[in-house]
Amino acid sequence: MTTSYRHWTRPGPIPPGGIEPEAGETLEYISGNFKIFQYANGHRYSTDDVLTAWYGTLCAPRVERAADLGSGIGSVAIIVAWRLPGARFVTVEAQEISVRLARKSIRYNGLESRFTIKHGDLRDPSMFDGEAPFDLVLGSPPYFPKGTSLEARHPQAVSARIEMRGSIADYETTAARIVAPGGVFAFVAPVNTALRILKLVRKREVIFKEGEPPRIALFAASRGEDIPPTYEPFIEAPLTIRTRSGSIDPEYSAIRMSFGFPPGERLHVDGQ
Repeated sequence: MTTSYRHWTRPGPIPPGGIEPEAGETLEYISGNFKIFQYANGHRYSTDDVLTAWYGTLCAPRVERAADLGSGIGSVAIIVAWRLPGARFVTVEAQEISVRLARKSIRYNGLESRFTIKHGDLRDPSMFDGEAPFDLVLGSPPYFPKGTSLEARHPQAVSARIEMRGSIADYETTAARIVAPGGVFAFVAPVNTALRILKLVRKREVIFKEGEPPRIALFAASRGEDIPPTYEPFIEAPLTIRTRSGSIDPEYSAIRMSFGFPPGERLHVDGQ
């Protein structure tokens, strides 16, 4: 296994591996030496996932247990697991083909003892029966209503972009039910998203290219009873992903490095 990339050394543990991609699958680095299985033409981890993982670990005061809602191929949870080696995870995903890939990635990275992967609908209250509350709840949901965006060709990727099973409101409802006292629900959503149950703690808009308006934002919220009534949410300065020239913004480059991603001009270094 290559542990360096253009004179940059990958931090963190070496996973046990021992699993190879099947036909139509790829295996790429995702954090440090951790790797993830993806379909070559299906849903693949995105900047949204990296940002959600980063914001969640930034905002949560202490994490022993984390939940990832609509966890897809496991990208957000795997990144957070790399950053928080003591935390345990419960993930819920409705698409069986995504759950299958997530389970392969968990085995490849040697995380079986820390993960419970559930196949089901996050809106089903029984999905978390018997589970203790979670210090951190994560969500990188689809946020395009039906009919407002072109559907991907691969069926797995459709539900990753378009709201086929509810909306961010359903994520919030579930998060409000399972988050621990003093815990945090961290998620990415359109900039104008309003919370109905939880209380906003902080928010940061994301500009994908300098000069363009922000389309999405990172949100951190907690239970209303845990936040003083007079508290005003901290609205941070926007985070820029790429500069006007197209290069990666220095802050985002530093964020990526803090999660074991290499520096450089490529947002995702497949197979490197």
